[in-house]
Amino acid sequence: MSSSNSQGINTLLEAEREAAKIVQKARQYRVQKLKDARSEAAKEIEELKAQKNKEYQQFVEQHSGQSDQSLSVVDQDTDVKIEGIRAAATENRQAAIDKMLQAIVKVETKAHENARV
Repeated sequence: MSSSNSQGINTLLEAEREAAKIVQKARQYRVQKLKDARSEAAKEIEELKAQKNKEYQQFVEQHSGQSDQSLSVVDQDTDVKIEGIRAAATENRQAAIDKMLQAIVKVETKAHENARV
């Protein structure tokens, strides 16, 4: 009986060792799968970043020309308006000076309407 118990115990120990090996392999497989999934996800993220960056650069290239054109049109309009203001100032300069001098030289003294006499 002792030898059959011993043989049964040895069989159980051997089965336990085999189960431990299987569990260890399963853990290693799971860890490797997680590493592979992470590296694959990082690779996909980098590809997506590159694609979106390329799309952004194309968008900027397409719309930067329009921006430069509209900026040029705005600059031209601004220059035209400034020239008009300068021309009007030059044209009305003497009249403005005359009005200021007349207001300074011709002083009418009168009591304020709220002043009590």
